[in-house]
Amino acid sequence: MNVKLLRIVTGEEVIVELLSEDENTITIKNGLVVLPNANGVGFAPWATVISKTKSEITLDRKFIVYMVECDEDVVDKYESIFSPIEKPSKKLIL
Repeated sequence: MNVKLLRIVTGEEVIVELLSEDENTITIKNGLVVLPNANGVGFAPWATVISKTKSEITLDRKFIVYMVECDEDVVDKYESIFSPIEKPSKKLIL
């Protein structure tokens, strides 16, 4: 998965799977809004949950303030939410 953090002009920070991009648009799926909470941050479903298709969304780049790589722990959590395959922990087995 190509997981990215987007800041949108509305002020939302959204973690997404980036499917494709060109000079004017990006296509994403499985968006999660980043919400601050007492333990740091949490995630909530983004627009794809209420859309008819519940799959891909194409955004015009003019609505994106920035797009950056996510922290490895965030990527692992994101993948565990959306991947049908559960990855083992990174702890060593002795």
